[in-house]
Amino acid sequence: MTTQFAGFPAAAIDFYDQLADHNTREWWHANKQTYEALIRQPMLALATEAAPEGEVRVYRPYRDTRFAKDKTPIKDHQGAAIEVEDAIAYYAQISANGFMVAGGWYSPIGRQVETYRGAVDGPAGALLEKILAKLAKSGWTIDGNQVKTRPRGVDLDHPRIDLMRNRRVVAIKEYGVPTWLSTREALTHLRKDWKAVTPLIEWLIDHVGPGEDPVGD
Repeated sequence: MTTQFAGFPAAAIDFYDQLADHNTREWWHANKQTYEALIRQPMLALATEAAPEGEVRVYRPYRDTRFAKDKTPIKDHQGAAIEVEDAIAYYAQISANGFMVAGGWYSPIGRQVETYRGAVDGPAGALLEKILAKLAKSGWTIDGNQVKTRPRGVDLDHPRIDLMRNRRVVAIKEYGVPTWLSTREALTHLRKDWKAVTPLIEWLIDHVGPGEDPVGD
């Protein structure tokens, strides 16, 4: 069972400031209980209250350093997600930079890019434009991880060439470290933001869908 969310204490931000200077296994083992109390448990409580019907995933703090040049063992942030379709999710994060909320399609799987571009090329593309324009007007940043040139088979003068370049569609809102982060008001903001990004999530479920075609019986 999780406890009721009461906010992220200021010490949670301090933890990540210290981690930046002491990202070693020794420091981590000495401070793991602090991480559990100040960061992991509040994040789990926050995400669970914000989406009581969804399956909450609180990400592990450990980095996969097998093929990375950066060998520091611990992530510099803590994220939580509610995945509603392959690589389509609601997301929240805390780090030394403060609080971040996001939602969308974060990593292409299987035929998702092809399916997405087919939808953008058709009538559904106009709806996506409206959804993203409304989010941008409300202070969201849209990350598309775009290809640098036109996608293969797409004309440069395509009316939605910018959308066609996307390899993901994620709406992001960064708050820094507001005074309400240490209170239950953070839950109010998260619920409001996840509600605001729901039209994008629903469009992605309908028009990007699962990574692979469902297998029949």
